[in-house]
Amino acid sequence: MKALIQRVRSASVDIADKRHSTIGPGILLLLGIEKNDTEASADKLLQKVLNYRIFADNEGRMNLNLQQRQGGLLIVSQFTLVADTAKGLRPGFSKGASPEQGEALYDYFVHQAQAQHPDIATGSFGADMQVSLINDGPVTFLLEV
Repeated sequence: MKALIQRVRSASVDIADKRHSTIGPGILLLLGIEKNDTEASADKLLQKVLNYRIFADNEGRMNLNLQQRQGGLLIVSQFTLVADTAKGLRPGFSKGASPEQGEALYDYFVHQAQAQHPDIATGSFGADMQVSLINDGPVTFLLEV
């Protein structure tokens, strides 16, 4: 399981030209789910995301996590994160979870996040989404479990 996280001043998802969700300062998380991922790997990744220290403290150092910052978390499914790009000029997706497994684990991840953090927003699994963000920093990390 992979999460590309970006510290944002704001982020939003539009679907069919309508605003689906939005957050203020916080994290935009693009979530990639692979065949071998489980609920245990989702739990481990979520803990890493919630506790990863990417927000500035009073001295300007990255010492605060999302929960300490009380920021929003926008979770968007992103199957292209698990693409194999090592060979050729076209990505391969053989490592990716099936749509059924991916949606089940995405839903599980979202529900676990909602149980642990008060400000959760989401995209819509499998939808054609337009994601907008104001990257803060920019600060971007790829987390893998």
